[in-house]
Amino acid sequence: MNKKILIAGSILGALGIIIGAFGAHGLKALISSESQLTFETGVRYQMYHALFLLFIGSYNGLSKKAKSIIFYLVVFGVFCFSGSIYGLATNELSSFDFKQIGFITPIGGLLLIIAWIILLINFLKTNADKSQN
Repeated sequence: MNKKILIAGSILGALGIIIGAFGAHGLKALISSESQLTFETGVRYQMYHALFLLFIGSYNGLSKKAKSIIFYLVVFGVFCFSGSIYGLATNELSSFDFKQIGFITPIGGLLLIIAWIILLINFLKTNADKSQN
């Protein structure tokens, strides 16, 4: 599981850099300043969660089950959150109206929040277990 998480984190990180560079250079003349900022938000959150997965894959204080749950929440969360933001920011360049699926942005955000909360709960359980010993 750790290798899978680390690979996913590395892929999300590499794609974040590629997408970020494309947004900064390739889209600059094509979308508004406001849309560029929106696009950058998607890249930023993708990068945060790439690093989060690298931490999760390297950290030995979580069960395999907790890691698996966090992994899937983050992957689907980034896909929904950042992916929909990329679509919304570049909406004017596409014949598809991404505003129709804009509702998945907060769903993706919620998945990311739940992943962090699961990590927090596991940290709290670990501290409680150690204090009882």
